[in-house]
Amino acid sequence: MKTRFITHPHHLKKEDFPPTVMALGYFDGVHLGHQQVIQTAVQIAAEAGYKSAVMTFHPHPSVVLGKKEQHVQLITPLQEKERLIAELGVDYLYIVEFTPSFAELLPQQFVDQYMIGFHVKHVVAGFDFTYGRLGKGTMETLPFHSREQFTYTTVPKLARNGEKISSTYIRQLLKNGDVHQLPNLLGRFYTVKGTVVDGEKRGRTIGFPTANIELADDYLLPAFGVYAVKIHIGKEAYNGVCNVGYKPTFHAERHGQPHIEVHIFDFADDIYGQTVTIEWHKRLRSEQKFSSIEQLVKQIERDQEQAKAYFRNLSEKTCILPRKDVF
Repeated sequence: MKTRFITHPHHLKKEDFPPTVMALGYFDGVHLGHQQVIQTAVQIAAEAGYKSAVMTFHPHPSVVLGKKEQHVQLITPLQEKERLIAELGVDYLYIVEFTPSFAELLPQQFVDQYMIGFHVKHVVAGFDFTYGRLGKGTMETLPFHSREQFTYTTVPKLARNGEKISSTYIRQLLKNGDVHQLPNLLGRFYTVKGTVVDGEKRGRTIGFPTANIELADDYLLPAFGVYAVKIHIGKEAYNGVCNVGYKPTFHAERHGQPHIEVHIFDFADDIYGQTVTIEWHKRLRSEQKFSSIEQLVKQIERDQEQAKAYFRNLSEKTCILPRKDVF
């Protein structure tokens, strides 16, 4: 897949692009609904003999359109989004810089400059996709704005258990810590990537050494608490328990970013400085403040046994699993 970063206003010409079938959207999460849109574009392109393309935007529109300066944490930061889209067999990824002037484009201007002007032969988008100033352009207005230069496909709503699969719904589940529900929406377990760094080294003093993870990007973390996780190190995956939060047993106040610590079962290698991926499976409990180290140790032992039981059970039954090539 070839990625092109495009600033607005651009000075590109139609002949700078191959004829494509283009999927449009922000695609945070690249969830099953997004995948259906993108795979539809890939399939139509293959049948028509065109290249497939995805157009997405960066940064998140709410960063630019919000009344106050905002910092948006993402389900899939840009690099992760790019990787997942490439896995779907897309030929071209166009990342358009979302700026105040870009947001002011009228719907017809957006279509003229970013669809017709990009040599698009067919557009694929979800039923709720909007474009142009104030989102005035919709899939219903697209035939008019197309000037008969391209055709289009509208992908209907995709739902699970009566709930529309959406980035908003996934964000809510993460906020609640309901990571076990995410494979049904993402088609994979939720993951974050980071580097193993020095920590406070308290874990090793109580018999539970941990890998302290510094995130590689602005991932949206699940609710504070303790989770059964897999941690991918190189080509290997290990089971463990992860605590995300501020460790209230040791810290009276919250400062800086939350701590992410993984106790890896039956593991003693030195992995400082290595890039790892945490795969979130199940929330075991909320973060707690304990009155003594002894109470904390007993609870960690219970967490460990609960996580081990979860993974034993997981291996014995058929379930939705993430892609093997998690990296």
